[in-house]
Amino acid sequence: MRISVLGPLRASYDGQPVDLGHLRQQAVLAALALCRDRTVSKDELLDGIWGMEPPLTKVVPVYIYRLRKVLQTGNGTESVIRHDRCGYRLVPGAVEVDEARMEELVTAAGAAERAGELAEAVRVHAQALGLFGSEPLAGLPGPFVELERLRLAERRTGLLLRKLDLQLRLGRHSETVGELWALATAQPLDEPVAAMLMRALCLSGRQADALSVFERTRRRLADELGVPPSRLLQRTHQTIMRGCDAGLAPTAP
Repeated sequence: MRISVLGPLRASYDGQPVDLGHLRQQAVLAALALCRDRTVSKDELLDGIWGMEPPLTKVVPVYIYRLRKVLQTGNGTESVIRHDRCGYRLVPGAVEVDEARMEELVTAAGAAERAGELAEAVRVHAQALGLFGSEPLAGLPGPFVELERLRLAERRTGLLLRKLDLQLRLGRHSETVGELWALATAQPLDEPVAAMLMRALCLSGRQADALSVFERTRRRLADELGVPPSRLLQRTHQTIMRGCDAGLAPTAP
């Protein structure tokens, strides 16, 4: 059984999709998948999915019953959801969750980087990023899902920035510029993204474009947030003003 949470919630067995029911029932499964290493209590599910407006009926056991019926192990004799007096959890080893696979790849990428195999680290980071869909847990309701959606989106951005930093360290400046432009367009107030784009442009011989990115970001920060550029952005700007030299080259953390 495979469950995907890095895009719209999906479950499949032997490549065949499983009907997970309506959205709140899906949110119950999402909570179990994201808390797969522990038992989740009924109260946690109520708070995480309904928040301040709990249902009038005992709907959690009903949703669990329905999910247990459609989420079976390979021989169809046992559900992948276990129930005891403390709550509910996925049976260890019975389900592959794409988030767990993503974290395994991130660990492997870190090991490759520490070994000095930067190209391999880039490749494995790209593989991890490829597991993400358009939006994690798209369309599912509840405060738990909202927080997890934000966490996973930030995780994705962090992994992308790490991959791009590695590409810069490999001297793949022009290639990295295109990816950073797309990210900066989607997140125009993200200063680490703007700073990395400025570095990539400068290292590609495009100093004027790098300075233009700084000025545009500075204006947006002032107009929309009423704040000056961060120290990171200012330091990057000052280095570029002195000339695009080794001071901009990314270094290992």
